[in-house]
Amino acid sequence: MRWEPGFGRLWSAYAVSTYGTWIAFGTFPLIAVRVLHSSAFAVSLLEAAGLAVAAVAAFPLGPWVEHRAKRPVMIAMDLVRFAAMASVPVAYALGVLSYGQLLAVSVVSGTAGIAFAAASGAYLKHLVRGDRLLVANGRLEGTSWVATAAGPPLGGALVGLLGPVVTVLADAFSYLLSALAVLGIRGGDIATPPDRATGPHRAGLLGGWRLILHDRVLRGLFLNSILVSGLIMATVPLLSVLLLGRYHFPPWQYGLAFGVPALGGLAGARLSGRLVARYGRRRVMAVSGWLRSLFPLGLALVRPGVPGLLTVIVVEGLLITCMGVFNPIYATERLQRTPADRTAQVLSTWSAVSRLLQAALVALWGVLATVTGPLTAITVSGVLLLATPLLLPGGTPASTPEPAAAPAEDTRAA
Repeated sequence: MRWEPGFGRLWSAYAVSTYGTWIAFGTFPLIAVRVLHSSAFAVSLLEAAGLAVAAVAAFPLGPWVEHRAKRPVMIAMDLVRFAAMASVPVAYALGVLSYGQLLAVSVVSGTAGIAFAAASGAYLKHLVRGDRLLVANGRLEGTSWVATAAGPPLGGALVGLLGPVVTVLADAFSYLLSALAVLGIRGGDIATPPDRATGPHRAGLLGGWRLILHDRVLRGLFLNSILVSGLIMATVPLLSVLLLGRYHFPPWQYGLAFGVPALGGLAGARLSGRLVARYGRRRVMAVSGWLRSLFPLGLALVRPGVPGLLTVIVVEGLLITCMGVFNPIYATERLQRTPADRTAQVLSTWSAVSRLLQAALVALWGVLATVTGPLTAITVSGVLLLATPLLLPGGTPASTPEPAAAPAEDTRAA
């Protein structure tokens, strides 16, 4: 398939930064523990606070991104992430690295990542037209899952050879390479003029919310996606405690339990477009959405030893395969139902709320696990997930490609 000019470079930018992120996965907690000798509470705070503060800071970024050309925004956000991540090895070399700096870098890079995702999503909609958008989202989804499978083992080897600080530097350079790839894109760009009636600040902060809540399909997708991702992410640290602590899985088995299933995401992403062509977008989204909510309950059956390892691999493999099918369809539906002059606002609002909810549910499930035990808390999450498919859209024809109607004040041309 011949892609539109520029998509290859956008895809390359996404791939190199995604691989960099997953290669450096877990390095900040490792630096906090081994270099700064931080407590377990401080490490947890580093993860949760960075996620939450970045999400709050990202809310006003939606209008800022919307009213600017998208490629310069992507380049700027990559350079911000490069500078933030590169400051860690520089400070370490100078002997001034602190916990506060790690927290600040986590917030800055997380905020810049939300802004980059909003700009790149809006630009992807401008760059790739029609039904090819589903295939393009499938390519990006597949790349993400391959990086998820290959990145942590590669990062672990790099940490073992050169240490976590050098691994952070490798992540920093991945953003620099991403910026160079975006810089090489040729063609037009998009930017939406500020709303003169309501003002850019008020229109920006409320525009994304108004559009999501006004459109029934977007509203259902929004609630479904943030609840599913939040409930799944809430169990990740508990599963780590269960497998590594109570069941004493060796680290290589733990890595295998999460690395192998990620390949199912690649398979699901490659199948997504074919399944839609045969059965229709809405039907495939509904079936994969229901299955995605069903399989996590299987983690309640995890036990020590090889049977437990196989249970995790099978359950996670089925879950991630369904996610690989579902996510490109859901991302395409979201982009096609969002007017071009509101895409960045919707995407930034979506990401910020999702991250806030994830942080809250991770904390809440930590308390629940303390009271009931990790396995019980994981089971509760699985039971609650069973209800989330009820939020998926079911009434709009699957073949509808046009964006949904927005409120009158939100329907200006880009």
